[in-house]
Amino acid sequence: MLRTPVSVIVTTYNEAENLPDCLESVCWAADLVVVDSGSSDATAAIARRYGVRFLEHPYESAGRQKNWALAQVVHPWVLILDADERVTPELAAEIRAIVAADGPLDGYFVGRRSFFLGHEIRHCGWNRERVLRLFRAGSGRYDDRLVHERLQLAGRAGSLRASLLHYTYRSFASYLDRLQRYTARGAADLRAAGRRPTLAALLLRPPARFLRMYVLQLGILDGLHGLLLCTLSAYSVWLKYARLYDDAPSSTTAPAPAAEAPPAAAPPTASPTAAPRREQVLP
Repeated sequence: MLRTPVSVIVTTYNEAENLPDCLESVCWAADLVVVDSGSSDATAAIARRYGVRFLEHPYESAGRQKNWALAQVVHPWVLILDADERVTPELAAEIRAIVAADGPLDGYFVGRRSFFLGHEIRHCGWNRERVLRLFRAGSGRYDDRLVHERLQLAGRAGSLRASLLHYTYRSFASYLDRLQRYTARGAADLRAAGRRPTLAALLLRPPARFLRMYVLQLGILDGLHGLLLCTLSAYSVWLKYARLYDDAPSSTTAPAPAAEAPPAAAPPTASPTAAPRREQVLP
């Protein structure tokens, strides 16, 4: 089979459970690049078994990891995936047609059908999520946020009809493991932006998140899984703002200056378009 001239980038850390299905779903691509940040499980062995380019790079942030990976691509189009995502046959056919036509657009948004504890979430705001993942090499870079990084695209973007499958949080153990990392990074982003811990944020933001997802975004229609998701999401918001107290100065000392965010890599010139990503809200 003639492979499509696309470089697929998958960043990993201990993704042995997810990686085989992810790589199987993009076997039609000419270049598979797995960029790993020191996995201790079988991630490396699995990647090499599939014959991908397996590269190791120390983790600093999700955006920096992806930007480093973008410098390694060898084809004119790039597809970014997380290890817990799958490209459906319909999406693969659509991507291959777009690359073959090489039309006027520089990037494409794709929707995601997301699964929580094995159950597809059709509401809670997750059903409207669209992410910018397919784009011309050299036309995009990620910003430098530690959590929920966004791709900055220099050029015009369209939308794909087919969706990615996203198998997030297969168990409570995987949720709790990621919760610690994500809330720590989210708190670091808040500090870098000069945010200070407040009682109002701890009291108001978690219930506001729950009401938005469960009532306004109809999470109640997702049954027990919707209730669990909305409750855990509200808790993650509380924990993120509570962690601002980790490095907060005491009331008897002069306030320390807010930490500066690391300088973001300059995006490509020519009217960059930020991806209006509807982020999943865990955590």
